[in-house]
Amino acid sequence: MHTCVAFSRRPDGSAAGRFLILGRCSPHLAEVKRISTTEPRLNDRIRAQRCRLIADDGEQLGIFLTADAMRMADEQGLDLVEIAPNADPPVCKIMDYGKYRYEQEQKAKKARKNQTRVEIKEIKFRPKIDIHDYETKKKHVVRFLEAGAKVKVTIMFRGREMVHAERGLAILERLESEITELAFVESKPKLEGRNMFMLVAPHKKDIVKAKPAKDDDAAEPDKADSADAPAAEE
Repeated sequence: MHTCVAFSRRPDGSAAGRFLILGRCSPHLAEVKRISTTEPRLNDRIRAQRCRLIADDGEQLGIFLTADAMRMADEQGLDLVEIAPNADPPVCKIMDYGKYRYEQEQKAKKARKNQTRVEIKEIKFRPKIDIHDYETKKKHVVRFLEAGAKVKVTIMFRGREMVHAERGLAILERLESEITELAFVESKPKLEGRNMFMLVAPHKKDIVKAKPAKDDDAAEPDKADSADAPAAEE
């Protein structure tokens, strides 16, 4: 398969994005997929004649010719990065762009790692479910909740069972009452089409910190006092 890349431009001549063309590079036969350009312009890719310059330590240096700003960055062995291209004039900063990108990637990686993923499981009941099947499905609900997942409990109606929707509601309310110590209802029972559902979520587990033993420490001074006290005269 042949591929080629085409760039789109804004009225001021700056790059607005690029297109990856899959297949032969013909506007009539190719499939075009937009790829956003998120990288800032740096060094000789900066097109503005002047810029408001910020030093590597954050100091505001004022307005410089871009050529002079690039020379200053080059003398320090750093990059000139356009951080605010839409300002007038654009704002550029002298920095080690490779180091900056690495630090940003590490921060993003850490943020993704700290995100909590909440899984949603679904258990389906029928309005005429027998007691054995009910208990089996309830055990599945409990198992999912203990694992930290939310559970979508669905009552499926068929045919004329919709006439007695209160039977499905009774099952949901019964289940809610039996798992109340383990979970709470995040979304009350709702009827959508031929299905009635509610969403239950596990309670947050509280961390119980061990309290230091104070009784023994408090008892020591009493023993010492009793030892030092003079004997009672007869």
